[in-house]
Amino acid sequence: MGLFDKIFGKKEKESLDQGLQKTKEGFFSKITKAIAGKSTVDEEVLDNLEEALVGSDVGIDTTIKIIDRIEARVAKDKYIGTGELNRLLQEEIAAILVDTPAQSLKSFAEPLPQKPYVIMVVGVNGVGKTTTIGKLAYNFKQAGKSVLLGAADTFRAAAVDQLTIWSDRVGVPIVKKEMGSDPAAVAFDTVNSGVAKGADVIIIDTAGRLHTKTHLMDELTKIKRVIQKVIPDAPHEVMLVLDGSTGQNALEQARHFTAATEVNALTITKLDGTAKGGVVLAIANQFKIPVKFIGVGEKMEDLLVFDKHEFVDSLFSLEKT
Repeated sequence: MGLFDKIFGKKEKESLDQGLQKTKEGFFSKITKAIAGKSTVDEEVLDNLEEALVGSDVGIDTTIKIIDRIEARVAKDKYIGTGELNRLLQEEIAAILVDTPAQSLKSFAEPLPQKPYVIMVVGVNGVGKTTTIGKLAYNFKQAGKSVLLGAADTFRAAAVDQLTIWSDRVGVPIVKKEMGSDPAAVAFDTVNSGVAKGADVIIIDTAGRLHTKTHLMDELTKIKRVIQKVIPDAPHEVMLVLDGSTGQNALEQARHFTAATEVNALTITKLDGTAKGGVVLAIANQFKIPVKFIGVGEKMEDLLVFDKHEFVDSLFSLEKT
């Protein structure tokens, strides 16, 4: 058993395995073909492995980094059979993934580093941002924590409506205003209300528009500034939600949002519906931001806390269902 099992148990590990099935079938089958019939890790194996990783949406930069590390280890140890390559590859992939900082919340059940713990959620429309917020609220509530939602995406009527549906479904309160209201004002009222009510967790939705980076930066900076009038060190997490099924396009979205605000946590959604889960490695490597949660299904329980060792284990040991 790995860390993931210790925290959440067998059921969640099975959800992870099943949710990564499509990625596994694409990713691992390419790697298996890359080393088929080979007894040692030679230049041809490394070339095949490089092609397999790039073809699995790991990205060129991240692939080169992994290959260079494996090449150095092969040169150092002189003889490494292909049977050992899987172990080396797992180790190097895990090394690419960023650990969650010690002061950051690592699971729904553990004690909060601060109270209220404020999460500001960013991401373009359509990536599953609102659904992710609903699932976060559900899982925090299941862990015995009180949650307050803030509907600060006031540019789309549907965004407020969708978040309201989730608040009703989960059974947590929401702060909202009419469409067109100042998003920062909604955020301010949400945090004020959360402090007054003694909420454990405050989750604030923001607009999913990219437009120009300058406009996005100004808006997100204003939201952070007004939150800090109430809680000086908030938001404790600026969580970027990305759609794993978009592959390399998710990297471009990450570039925009990391330029616009200080993103310090990632959630990758829709991994159950894609073979492009390798993009998780590309994003983590390029932006050095920890993946906190992954979405592997439609159920509210299918938002899982990310553990890099169990993620890699599932990629390499998943059996076909």
